[in-house]
Amino acid sequence: MFRKLIDIAGRECRLMYRNTIYLFCMVLLPIFVVVFFTTLLSDGQPVNLPIGVVDLDNTTTTRSLLRNLDGFQSTQITAHYTSVNEARTAMQRGEIYAFLYIPKGTTQGLMSSTQPRVSFYYNDVVMLAGSTTMKDLKTICTLGSAAVGKTKLEMLGKTEDEIMTFLQPIKVDLHMLNNPWANYNVYLSASIVPGILMLFIFLITPYSIGTELKFGRSKEWMQIAGNNPFIAVLGKMLPQTLIHLLVFYGFEFYIYHILQFPHPGGVLPIMLLGLLAVLSAQSFGVFCFGLLPSLRMSMSVCSLWAVLSISLAGATYPVFAMDSFIQGVAWLFPLRHYYQCYQVCIFNGFGLHYAWVHWVCLMCFMFLPFFVLRNIRRAMLEYEYMP
Repeated sequence: MFRKLIDIAGRECRLMYRNTIYLFCMVLLPIFVVVFFTTLLSDGQPVNLPIGVVDLDNTTTTRSLLRNLDGFQSTQITAHYTSVNEARTAMQRGEIYAFLYIPKGTTQGLMSSTQPRVSFYYNDVVMLAGSTTMKDLKTICTLGSAAVGKTKLEMLGKTEDEIMTFLQPIKVDLHMLNNPWANYNVYLSASIVPGILMLFIFLITPYSIGTELKFGRSKEWMQIAGNNPFIAVLGKMLPQTLIHLLVFYGFEFYIYHILQFPHPGGVLPIMLLGLLAVLSAQSFGVFCFGLLPSLRMSMSVCSLWAVLSISLAGATYPVFAMDSFIQGVAWLFPLRHYYQCYQVCIFNGFGLHYAWVHWVCLMCFMFLPFFVLRNIRRAMLEYEYMP
């Protein structure tokens, strides 16, 4: 049995060496994805997002307000417009993400306490840019009214403590655990990049099995394995597993050691999670081909499953806020369990037993190929490839 495994693994290495698709999908593209996403989000948060201003009041107070807005790190005033229609057109063209509208008489209304209305418009199609600009615009409007209130109270002879107590009766003491910088690179790269790496594994696994049938090598493959589908699949997956693990562990070394992503959970959960992520993705790929022994259909199902898993992992939108049916379906995606294990055991530093259900689910994916091994054997020995 060991000799057959070595022969099939050596045969697979030769096939991988001759086919450049393996080099691109297993090494070059994953490395590109890792570098691309971690570099794209290297600043942690978006900075200098372009916004516009429609200041029809144009007083010392409003100009001071705009200077404070321009001083925020996330936003930058790039244009002044004479009307709301002109600013709205610029936002529709994609020139700015938001604009602030200050009508005439705003300063006078502030001084006379008639509650003037200041409006801001933001484009929420780009969710991150929209939420960031909305936060800055809302903050500057709140600070503007507070500044006027402070000036009035100072004129009445109130002390600094009395003024702050009146303007801010409750002081919020905010502590962001494990990621106090609110670094989006930590949140997104640690979940999206593994999802894309698992996408490549999903695709290359049924491709490597399906090409045996496509190029007429299936009977030779089974003959080397003694018509034992378990030995055949295990020997074929072994070299790919080693390469996938090398890439996955390289990614984890890069983000946790070089980029210093927070990981209070330690090295053991990182290593274990990387191993289970690769094995669960490969097992699901083998299962899809055994269920649908067609190169085209199995790769289509795997690609669809991988793309949906990024949405259902819970990194960008919480799963518990989704429909109850979607919450149940989310358990069928390996990336969902990967993200839960990462969030609980690596990012927050809790013990493995706090996410034991998700660890067990990742292990359960590894048993899926056993249900379709007989079907794979029959496909390799009896089926004819149909493009």
